[in-house]
Amino acid sequence: MDILSTLLENATLVKILKLITWILFIIFIIGFIRKILKKRIEDISIRYKAQKGVEIVGYVLIIFMILMAFTVDSFKDYTIIIGLFTAGITFTLQELILSIAGSFYIFFVRVYKPGDRIEINNIKGDVIDIDSIYTTIMEIGEWVSSDNYSGRIVKISNAFVFKGPIKNYSMDFPFVWDELNILIAYGSDADLAKSIMMNSANELLCDYTEKSKAKWEEMVAHYYIENATIEPTIAMNLTDNWIQLNLRYIIDYKRRRNTKHTLFQHIEQAISKTDGKVILASTTLQLLEIPPLNVNLKK
Repeated sequence: MDILSTLLENATLVKILKLITWILFIIFIIGFIRKILKKRIEDISIRYKAQKGVEIVGYVLIIFMILMAFTVDSFKDYTIIIGLFTAGITFTLQELILSIAGSFYIFFVRVYKPGDRIEINNIKGDVIDIDSIYTTIMEIGEWVSSDNYSGRIVKISNAFVFKGPIKNYSMDFPFVWDELNILIAYGSDADLAKSIMMNSANELLCDYTEKSKAKWEEMVAHYYIENATIEPTIAMNLTDNWIQLNLRYIIDYKRRRNTKHTLFQHIEQAISKTDGKVILASTTLQLLEIPPLNVNLKK
């Protein structure tokens, strides 16, 4: 009993115990509210934002209580606390504080959001979660070709939003330009080949072209950017071996690989029906015949 009375008479210790109790209580309330929101809200997007909002409010409340608990009346003690706190931030908590600041920057400035496809710190993928410290990404690329998932879940510190560029494939304009090359042999009907490619592009990509026009007009009105051609275009290039036809088109950023496959298949089938007017080129090697030699031998 004497030990308990001594501990209770220590004002600093009592203050710390009260602070720990309140922090645990707030953490419990955060978890309880998150479970209620998970059961009550069916929309995934609204539920995610509500849960993150509760989490951020709880963290802010905890930080506020810590600051209030250690605020003292004595100016001398107050300056000591400020000095120690600053030193701790400089040498120990710099990355942590920067990550928390990055999370607020992400949410309020809308640099990216869950569902966006981004590239940050040389890692490309779809954002699947953003918490107070890390951004979680489903990685694409690496050892797999094109824009396929690699299967790896990558956690990136939110501090990286202040350290380098962020490439967002879906913010404001959820379309990207892509291109494919068709190689035809010299002597082929180039105009017919270009017509086949353009007809295939217009037939398969008309929906994307129409949807992207409205989005691009909003981009031009909002940013200092010159207007661009949304419709598919073809450029021809003459090489030493073949005629190269380059088709440039706009497509949804998540359907790039599948769309290119469909275009190649559609163009190849159309070219095969031209009865040899258009011939796909390939690298060939021609071997020259050795001319006959006459050898006269004198006795």
